[in-house]
Amino acid sequence: MKIKYLLYSLLAPFVTILLLVFSCTPKNKNVKATAFQEVKVSKNGHYFQAANGSPFFWLADTGWLAFKKLDREALNTYFEDRKNKGFNVIQIMTMHSEEMVNIYGDSAVVNNDVSKPLVTEGSRFENPDEYDFWDHVDYALDLAEDKNLFLALVPIWGTSVKAGKVNLEQAKAYATFLGDRFKSRENIIWLNGGDTPGEENKAIWNAIGNILHAKNPEWLITFHPFGRTDSSDHYHHEQWLDFNMFQSGHRRYDQETTGRMYAQDNYKFVNVDFNLKPTKPTLDGEPSYEGIPQGLHDTLQPLWNSDDVRRYAYWSVFAGGAGFTYGHNAVMQMFSPGDKPAYGNKKAWTDAINDPGGKQVHHVKDLILSFDYFNRIPDQTLVVNQGEKYQYMAATRGNDYALIYTYTGRKMIIQMGKIEGAEVKASWFNPRNGESTSIGTFHNNGTLNFDPPGDPKDGNDWVLVLQTKL
Repeated sequence: MKIKYLLYSLLAPFVTILLLVFSCTPKNKNVKATAFQEVKVSKNGHYFQAANGSPFFWLADTGWLAFKKLDREALNTYFEDRKNKGFNVIQIMTMHSEEMVNIYGDSAVVNNDVSKPLVTEGSRFENPDEYDFWDHVDYALDLAEDKNLFLALVPIWGTSVKAGKVNLEQAKAYATFLGDRFKSRENIIWLNGGDTPGEENKAIWNAIGNILHAKNPEWLITFHPFGRTDSSDHYHHEQWLDFNMFQSGHRRYDQETTGRMYAQDNYKFVNVDFNLKPTKPTLDGEPSYEGIPQGLHDTLQPLWNSDDVRRYAYWSVFAGGAGFTYGHNAVMQMFSPGDKPAYGNKKAWTDAINDPGGKQVHHVKDLILSFDYFNRIPDQTLVVNQGEKYQYMAATRGNDYALIYTYTGRKMIIQMGKIEGAEVKASWFNPRNGESTSIGTFHNNGTLNFDPPGDPKDGNDWVLVLQTKL
C-alpha cells in the first residue's frame, strides 16, 4: 500500500497536467501535428527563409480549381501527393469567379456579390457534412498545414474585376472579410490579381493588397500577373508587395508577337527583377504547363512536356529566382472524366499528378539546397559560349561552388577562377533523376571545356557542378 501511495503521489501532478492539456485542446481546427515554420523574405532580400533562419526554396504546384472541384477526401489525396513529391506551396483560386460554388453546392457569396460572403455563424467543424464554403477553405488550410504546405491563395480571379463585376467598395469589404477570417493563419501566402494586366484596376488591387497587409503584416503577398508580364511592372514599390511574380506563359518563340518578346526566355524576367531596388525575391509563377498546347488555345499544337518544365525551372532559378511554380494542364483545372475540358485536356488529374515533370522538378530544389543558399548569385561570366534560345546556358554560383545548366547537352566552355580554391571537383548532375556522376579534379584557372554525356539535342539537359576542392 505504501508503494502504491508513493507512486500515486509522484504521478498525480503529471496526470493532472495531462488532463488539463487534453481538456483545453480544441476538437476542431488548428491542432498542429507538426511544428509549422512561417516563411519570410531572407536578409539579403533575394530569397525566402523559414522563421528559424533555414532556407526556404519555393516549389509550388498549380491547383487553381482545388476549392471548387475537390471534396475533402480528394484534397487529402492531392496535398499528400504533392508533399511527397517535394512541393511546399500550392497555388489556388479562393474564388474562381463571383459565381463560385464548391463541389458540395455551397456558394462563396450571396447573389454574386463578393462583399457579402455566405457564412453560417458558429463553428461547424464538429459536423463536417454541414460545412459552408468558407469552412471548406478552413479545412483545406488545416490539412495543408498538417502536411507543411503553404496555400498561395488568389482572393478573386482577375477576370471578374476586369469585367466590372467587382467594384472598389466591394473589393475592400471582401478583403476585410478575408483578412479578419484568416488573420491568424500561418500557412497563407496571397497572390493578389490573378492572370490580369497590372495596369488595369490598380485601385482595386492596391486596396486588396493594403488591407490584407494591414490585417497580418507577416503574410507574404505578391501579384499574379497576365501572361508575359511581371508584378514588378506596376507594383514593385507598393508596401504590400513582398516579392515579385511573373507569368512567362505558354507560347513558343515563333508565337510571340507582342510585348517584351521574351518568349520562352523566362530568365530575362529574373534578370530585370534581381537588380531592382528595393531588393525583393522573384520567381516564375506560371510557365508553360506540362500537357498544355504550345500557344495555349490551338489544341492541335504539340503539347509542352517535362523537358520544357525542367528548362523553365533551371533557367529561372539559376538566374536568381527564389523558387519555381510547376503546372499541369489537367491538375490546374482538376479535370475528372465527365468534366468539360479546357485547353484540350483529356487526362484525369489523378493520373496527371504522376506525369514526369511533376516528379522531376524537386531535383532543382534539392540541388540548390545542397549548397550554401544565401550567398548564391547569378553569374553568366562563367560561360564563354552562352548561346541563344534553346542553346542558352544559365549559370549561378556561391563562394565555393558553381552550377551551369545546358538544355541541349552541348559542349560548355567555362571561365575558371570564379570560385575559391586552386582546384575544383567537377561532376554532372542529371535533372531527370537527380543523380550525380563525378568527372574529376581540375585546376581553377583559364578556360576549360566540358562535354556533357549523350548527343546534343533538346531535352538532353545537364548541370555542370564545380566545387572547391578542400
